Amino acid sequence: MSDIETLKKEKQELIDKMLEMQQKFIEYEHENGISGKAYWASKEGLLADYRQEYMDMANRVVDLAHEIVGSSRL
Repeated sequence: MSDIETLKKEKQELIDKMLEMQQKFIEYEHENGISGKAYWASKEGLLADYRQEYMDMANRVVDLAHEIVGSSRL
């Protein structure tokens, strides 16, 4: 597998994981509701690390996309 193919595979795996996270978040929100405080200050459960984990993955996807096409984010 070429380097580009490896990067594309990683990018797609991250996107799939992000979609799975979104689905779980939506289900949780529909079942429990989510206050602003719960979203921003949760220390346990689904929301504890959700924002940071999702943001890290989203940033990695952007970095991978740039690397695949040979451009720069900056």
